[in-house]
Amino acid sequence: MERPDPYTIRGDDGWSRVPLAEVKRLVQAVATRLRELGFQPGDRIAIMSTTRLEWALADWGVITSRTVSVPVYPILPADQVKHVLADSGASAVFVEDEEKLALLASIAPDLPELRLAVLFDGSPRAALGDEKVPFGAVTMDELIARGEQNGQELADSWEEFARDTDPGDLATIIYTSGTTGLPKGVMLTHANVHSNAALAARPVGLGPEDTALALLPMAHVFERVGGHFVMWLAGNRIAYAEAPETVVRDMGEVRPTVMIAVPRVFEKVVEGAEAKARAGGSAKYGIFKWARDVGERRAKMKLAGEKPGAWLNLQYAVADKLVFSKLRALTGGRIRTFVSGGAPLRADVAHFLFAAGLPVLEGYGLTETSPVLTLNPEDRPRVGTVGLAAPGTELKIADDGEILARGPQIMRGYYQNPEATAEAIDSDGWFATGDIGTIDEDGYLRITDRKKEIIVNAYGKNIAPQPVEAMLKRHSLIEEAVLIGDQRKFAAVLVVPEMAALRAASDVPAGTSDAELLTSEATQAVLEAAVEAAVADAARHEKPRAVLLVPGPFGVDTGELTPTLKVKRRVIMARFGDQIDELYAQAESEAEAAET
Repeated sequence: MERPDPYTIRGDDGWSRVPLAEVKRLVQAVATRLRELGFQPGDRIAIMSTTRLEWALADWGVITSRTVSVPVYPILPADQVKHVLADSGASAVFVEDEEKLALLASIAPDLPELRLAVLFDGSPRAALGDEKVPFGAVTMDELIARGEQNGQELADSWEEFARDTDPGDLATIIYTSGTTGLPKGVMLTHANVHSNAALAARPVGLGPEDTALALLPMAHVFERVGGHFVMWLAGNRIAYAEAPETVVRDMGEVRPTVMIAVPRVFEKVVEGAEAKARAGGSAKYGIFKWARDVGERRAKMKLAGEKPGAWLNLQYAVADKLVFSKLRALTGGRIRTFVSGGAPLRADVAHFLFAAGLPVLEGYGLTETSPVLTLNPEDRPRVGTVGLAAPGTELKIADDGEILARGPQIMRGYYQNPEATAEAIDSDGWFATGDIGTIDEDGYLRITDRKKEIIVNAYGKNIAPQPVEAMLKRHSLIEEAVLIGDQRKFAAVLVVPEMAALRAASDVPAGTSDAELLTSEATQAVLEAAVEAAVADAARHEKPRAVLLVPGPFGVDTGELTPTLKVKRRVIMARFGDQIDELYAQAESEAEAAET
């Protein structure tokens, strides 16, 4: 089968394909102009934009000019953007729009290496006005036009120059999300990235007949490698979702066969389906719950290698017609597999998607591992695990339970940070992931928690917060949960309620504000009962004995979440520190009073 046109984008006239020859022409122009402007192999060039075709063109241009890409999340505040650009010593930045160019101008005095900005949308003049900035600014169209008009000698040598890349050369510096401090620059070589893309493609069985819908930020290594390089290597087509809020529409129009996403995306799919059913009334919601139960029982049997009976299959046929087929239709009806990574996927979400005929394969990795270490095989996935080691990858469990990894995808180290590099990678090449886990007799890896997030209570008992938080977030009244209790006598939990569901479950007047709802004694009682029910199967010392309701939702722009939607525990603890102290003081006082 011939390689399809590699990219599909949405414009005013619908979806259009970008032929391979056109991609080559544009990339060659970008790379040629960068070289003509004097950028040398090893120079750092940043890309600050949402996921779109121009991101990919800029990335290929950087790669084939043998410079080093530095992805920057476009939603980061100015101080974090400044840290990434200054620490990496970026000498050029591709930016999405006039707003980002204005942000760049505001921090330019602290970026002495910066000498060029390339704007995807808009006009440098409109963004900067008469402001004097220490860097040149051009549009992407201008850069490409000049690359095609000038430097014929450089253009003729473009492919030969690119092929002189050494596998050990630095390809990219990707800054970690920074849940526990300032982001560190992860140095990945061309060999790291290529080997990982090749290894990760095998278990999923991608090919030219597949179409992927890209929706995660390309600054995220999961999307960059899994959603871009893997797809390119497999020879399939990549369609770019127009925006996060248009993903459902875009899925229906593109009809993808494969998608990668973080667990929160899949959780929202399931939560949305349940909310829609609940809004349809008690009868519709009853059918939904019945179908979910039937589907999950059947899915669990099939995943375990068992054959469902005739009666269960008959029930499933009805459930599929009434519920699951409609959900598949929303995805375009061609999904062969979802791939989940970046954080643990709840087992109930995975089982629901399998029941709906939307299989999801969970994998595991880190920025430092390019990123894939493990992935569930398509023919024998095991829910609750992150799968088997990628080909060529070694895994072992340290004495303290930490997962150690070794393989061709392990980073070169942290940029300009040899101390952190030596702490992460030992003399034998084993990388300490910072995650706690186990490997079963068949080689499947199970993640239990982050090493640095393990809670040790005042009695010395360890509590892994993620499994308990997963139990809590399964409850329909709980949107977000953060377990606390380090060095305390007992565990407690911060809860962001699901406000619409909470209103329906609480006996409060119709005009009650969100703030009043959160401070209502009746609401507190409802949420405490919800927490107690959600953690019924947890160990006694893991169960939270106090509940603090906090306003939400948590967000990236408000600082509680990383760009990959992980909770920043340190930020949460600092923001609600006084309330947490009051919560524990009150709970301990009530406990003492009860004992006397």
